[in-house]
Amino acid sequence: MLKIKDISFSIEGRPLFSGASATIPTGHKVGFVGRNGTGKTTLFKIITGEHVLEGGEISIPKGSRIGGVAQEAPASNDSLLETVLAADTERTELLAEAETATDPLRIGDIHTRLHDIDAYSAEARAAMILSGLGFDEAAQARACADFSGGWRMRVALAGVLFSQPEILLLDEPTNYLDLEGTIWLESYLAKYPHTVVVISHDRELLNRSVNAILHLEHRKLTLWSGGYDQFDRLRREKQMQAEAEKKKQEVRKAHLQTFVDRFRYTASKAKQAQSRLKMIERMSPIDVIENGVTIGFNFPSPEELAPPIVKLDDVAVGYDGKAVLSGLNLRIDQDDRIALLGANGQGKSTLSKLLAGRLKPLNGSLHASSKLRIGYFAQHQVDELYLDETPIQHLRRLRPLETPGKIRARLAAGGLGADQADTEVGRLSGGQKSRLSMLICTLDAPHILILDEPTNHL
Repeated sequence: MLKIKDISFSIEGRPLFSGASATIPTGHKVGFVGRNGTGKTTLFKIITGEHVLEGGEISIPKGSRIGGVAQEAPASNDSLLETVLAADTERTELLAEAETATDPLRIGDIHTRLHDIDAYSAEARAAMILSGLGFDEAAQARACADFSGGWRMRVALAGVLFSQPEILLLDEPTNYLDLEGTIWLESYLAKYPHTVVVISHDRELLNRSVNAILHLEHRKLTLWSGGYDQFDRLRREKQMQAEAEKKKQEVRKAHLQTFVDRFRYTASKAKQAQSRLKMIERMSPIDVIENGVTIGFNFPSPEELAPPIVKLDDVAVGYDGKAVLSGLNLRIDQDDRIALLGANGQGKSTLSKLLAGRLKPLNGSLHASSKLRIGYFAQHQVDELYLDETPIQHLRRLRPLETPGKIRARLAAGGLGADQADTEVGRLSGGQKSRLSMLICTLDAPHILILDEPTNHL
């Protein structure tokens, strides 16, 4: 089991954990939830040893391997299948040793262990995982270098799933998956043979794939049984019960205090008053779960433009003169609300970049209103931000004449408080980066708001 005992940890003086404890039984599938920036990813880094605790301890069974996806697979010339097979380092090392071993006893031990870890069906298992994550047989034979960063993140995910660590830590694993890949992952995690802890904002995954929820709030950890909907319901019920008990206690305390105030200095009642005063002192405070303030998004309203505001006629678009999409015909009016669906790699982001003006048509015609303003939220929002600058510096560049107070007010309205406003973007959580990106792309009251996977980190 994974035991987290009385841990404390701070980043730059800001405490993220204070006396937090939780025990995750072996084989449990746990969804890890909490507000953006509260320390979920940090806990993963503590478990893997990237951060050192200030107090408390984390223990795992001896010999247990911890696995997670820290970065995309390297852009090597190895095929996807070879890359995933290599992720199981024990299998790779045993197979290499089997080629050179001469001691009959050691050879026997090697082949026994290879049998125990199901090494001889490894290629079929790796291919099955890659297929589930959207790579067909032809793609599995191609070099990693042929794929973009988002696709190589899938390869890295396939590698860690294939290696089957005893403790699997996944941080927003569906961010780079399409609907089909997400559904496959939900099923795979539910049947995974070891312990899983997954950070996710995907409610469906948290209902279908896990049997417990680990909740981080007020620097404490609480483990709840069941999926997310059950956690949400039980937590609300507990909150209502605590509020009712607190009100009941306050009424009782007020009644006793009234008696004390009235008869404390009356000789015949002084003993009774003292007794009631002790009853008040013995009452334990009832803690009520406080729901954090949910800060939404404010989209400023632009002036009306004559329709259509964008019109595509037989447009082709692509990269380096090679069309990815062609024969595009589309009309967009200002009151449209459009969902853009399609399998990964079909060109959704390419179409988004075309509409946002990031790509020019290779042929055909694109007509847009002369007064049109477009807000674009990129799927990989880090590409649009300066990691070594603070949110205040980002807005100051865009609004050089605004006062510092006005800029801070804008950030606060977007969900970035005083601490985050002065923190370099590279040290913000994924959700906080998303809020900054959303604020920037809506700053000029755009007529069209193009959102490429906006909920990935929210």
